[in-house]
Amino acid sequence: MTTPSPGERERFVDSVGEVLASWNLPRATGRVYGALLLRDAPATFEELRAELGLSAGAVSTGVRDLVSWGLARTIPQPGSRRLRIEAAGGFEQLLAASHVRTRAFIEVLRGGAGLADGPDAAARLGDVTGLFEAYVEAGERMLRERVTKGGGRPAGRVVPRPHRRRSSAAATAPVYRDPQHARRARACMPRRHPRC
Repeated sequence: MTTPSPGERERFVDSVGEVLASWNLPRATGRVYGALLLRDAPATFEELRAELGLSAGAVSTGVRDLVSWGLARTIPQPGSRRLRIEAAGGFEQLLAASHVRTRAFIEVLRGGAGLADGPDAAARLGDVTGLFEAYVEAGERMLRERVTKGGGRPAGRVVPRPHRRRSSAAATAPVYRDPQHARRARACMPRRHPRC
């Protein structure tokens, strides 16, 4: 494996930022994810801030977004309040969240089926609905195949934390792979760290 130049790494990080920005996530969040994907070891907030030239607030927001989507996880450091961050696979969670939004759109489209002005509009609406239904079906089939082959976990499944916590109550706390469920669970829990 060749050693990439700093310019190549920077272009990759910027490209990931642009792609995630097209998905309506902040560009800085995408850049944080790109940097985490290239690292062998977890990074600190300060390392990410220095590497990417972002503010502490942008890094914190980016990490929070990535954790909520299942694309990153935070690792507490024993005897310290500092956290380390590492990238997680997470594509399954992004696709599953996209399917939830798409299913909601499909229901709206179905609700408009009887409202079309004529047969041409009804046919067009049916085609658009069918396209989105095929998208969700193909994505779910891909996720099932990936899980069957051992390449991933189904979204929405609760998995144990990959690291140890100091208190026994926190050690048994579940990690939710479904972004919607994770947000609702987080809203009910007190904040343990100002950066999370």
